[in-house]
Amino acid sequence: MSIVGPPAGTVPTGVASDGQAPPGGADYGGGGFPDTLSAMPHAAPDDAQITRWALAARDGDRAAATSFVRATQGQVQRFLAHLVDATEAEDLAQETFLRAMRSLPRFAGRSTARTWLLSIARRVAVDHIRAVVVRPRVADLADWQAVAEAAVAGPRFEEAVALRQLLAGLAADRREAFVATQVLGLSYAEAAEVCDCPVGTIRSRVARAREDLVAAMTESGRRSGRHLRATS
Repeated sequence: MSIVGPPAGTVPTGVASDGQAPPGGADYGGGGFPDTLSAMPHAAPDDAQITRWALAARDGDRAAATSFVRATQGQVQRFLAHLVDATEAEDLAQETFLRAMRSLPRFAGRSTARTWLLSIARRVAVDHIRAVVVRPRVADLADWQAVAEAAVAGPRFEEAVALRQLLAGLAADRREAFVATQVLGLSYAEAAEVCDCPVGTIRSRVARAREDLVAAMTESGRRSGRHLRATS
């Protein structure tokens, strides 16, 4: 995913031309991003560092905004790819960051920035799904080529495709809870904040998702066995 910044020489609204924020912090309401994306550190940043970047970006630090986007865009896109059609994930990730930048002035750091950002991504996905439901369907099938290209980024192509298919068969609430905790590695408490529900609900949804996945894998194995017997 590529986050495109404003034309060279421009700055987000509320940030002076010398890069310093005026009193009261920067206003990212115009959707502006830093126009020069600097290299990220080799070590993966932890939640505390990501939150510090978000708070600094809120106060007008453009380099911190760059680092915040770079550090989180992969997880945001992966999260969305499991909630919506994979072909829509990149555009929705872009929308997530636009909303996040507009909301930064209200971010107080009471939760980690990653949790806060993923909760925005979830709302973006929900809004998208609602919009899709009310408009006519053009096609019943997802773009398989795009799904395959997204899946090939995983450790093994076949396993990634199989996992995506299995997850797609889960109920939406179970899928988002499972992806948040088992794919993205959020704690149950963090996932509860992202999904806007109690921790106990997350635990229940993850447990049921696991049961559903085991059942789906068992059924898939049975179908494969029947197919092999029929062709032997």
